[in-house]
Amino acid sequence: MSLLSDRQNEELQKSILEYLHANNFVDAANALRADANLDYSPDPKSKYAGLLEKKWTSVIRLQKKIMDLENRNAALQEEVSLTPAKRAALQTDWVPRAPASYTLKGHRQQVLKVAFHPTFNVIASASEDGTVKIWDWETGEAVNDVDFSGKGDLLVTCSSDLFIKIWDVQNEWKNTKTFPGHEHTVSSCRFLPGDQQIVSASRDRTIRVFDVASTHLVRTISGHSDWVRSVQPSDDGRVIASCSNDQTARIIDPLNGETKMELRGHEHTVETAVFAPLAAYAAIRELAGIPNTERSKRPGAYLATGSRDKTIKLWDAQSGQMLRNLAGHDNWVRALVFHPSGKYLLSASDDYTIRVWELATGRCVKTLQAHSHFVTCLAWGPQAAASDAAKPNGAVGDAKQEDAKFVNVVATGSVDQTIKIWLP
Repeated sequence: MSLLSDRQNEELQKSILEYLHANNFVDAANALRADANLDYSPDPKSKYAGLLEKKWTSVIRLQKKIMDLENRNAALQEEVSLTPAKRAALQTDWVPRAPASYTLKGHRQQVLKVAFHPTFNVIASASEDGTVKIWDWETGEAVNDVDFSGKGDLLVTCSSDLFIKIWDVQNEWKNTKTFPGHEHTVSSCRFLPGDQQIVSASRDRTIRVFDVASTHLVRTISGHSDWVRSVQPSDDGRVIASCSNDQTARIIDPLNGETKMELRGHEHTVETAVFAPLAAYAAIRELAGIPNTERSKRPGAYLATGSRDKTIKLWDAQSGQMLRNLAGHDNWVRALVFHPSGKYLLSASDDYTIRVWELATGRCVKTLQAHSHFVTCLAWGPQAAASDAAKPNGAVGDAKQEDAKFVNVVATGSVDQTIKIWLP
């Protein structure tokens, strides 16, 4: 008994007949017409022309969706079967896995930076096409098209047009501040803790600090001998880290512009420098054999750098000592982010991968083929780890993993012009 209705059966036979004629299987087409008693002459303009191929590709797409759903279901079943304790540990230790949950398309050139909003389900992507797009990372839909990079109520962007701009999230993303001052491409900008000032890095070899309210230039910091690629403040804002084409990273006091430490060891441009969170200190100390001392409990104590020499280096930011060299990428290392639990360091590279490094051992425990071209940027979702950085004299303890609050979502951007969202 046929599963098809008479109409569906007739449609199928005519589609097959069109397919046979289109591919010059004339004898087979005539045989089908005779066997099925079809009173129909093939016509390239008929609605049945090409219909078989369309139906078949639809079936293939549905099969792919079914396979993806089956894999997802198997993973969820495995997670459900775990005990509550094991399930909690799984969520705490989560790292990205294929396939990505969403691929966000819309940029016309390579994606240079991604950043999560600290409270909304929003991610911003900055591109070489001159735009920043705002996306809802839970649905994968674009929300708006604006210039954006930053956190909280005010968002900050920088560009090769020499300007830094601030946008008001709650006022229809309007540009409310513009900061002139740099003399070449502005490659990096960050809010200092408290959001009263921003710090920027430029191809003009300087780092600059601006007052948000007045837009006045507070300080120009010199020292690097080439393009300053990136700048990042420590969690307490007492120091900032910078890195440069001059193959060094620097630890700088933003209040007076003094270089407190110069980190030398890379053999090519240093693309990225990020401070380790307090949660990572125990693992870093285990890796380097460092005793648990009061000195190593301040924000900004440890730093990771990534370079075009294909390596990642972990540093004691206060002594300038290199603690460990992490080798494994086959091309430039473009971006780094510490896992909120403090157990891992994630890296993005021009070898099309993101890698997961176990901090306590220095081993690469996972390699993920993330994009079809260079992976240029990497960000972890909103997080609010417990911290007692405000204690007197700045003395703090390691952030407790069980007190940490973070969202398990990772975003990557690429020269392939897409952003990918990785969800559990």
